[in-house]
Amino acid sequence: MKSLIVLILGIIVLAAGLLFTLQGAGVVHWPADSFMLGKPDWTERGIFVALMGLALVFTARRIRKP
Repeated sequence: MKSLIVLILGIIVLAAGLLFTLQGAGVVHWPADSFMLGKPDWTERGIFVALMGLALVFTARRIRKP
C-alpha cells in the first residue's frame, strides 16, 4: 500500500514538473494567464521537480520488490 501511495505521488510530481518545464520553455500555453509562460527559470525548476517525481517513481518500484 505504501508503494502505491509513493507511486501516485511520484506521477503527480513528475507531471507537474513536466508542465512547469514546458510552460517555461513556451511550448505549453495553458493556462493562458500563467506567470510561468516563457520564463527560463521555470524551465530549470520544472526539470528539477520532474526529476524528483521520477525519483519517487523509482523509489516506489524499489519498495514493491521484496
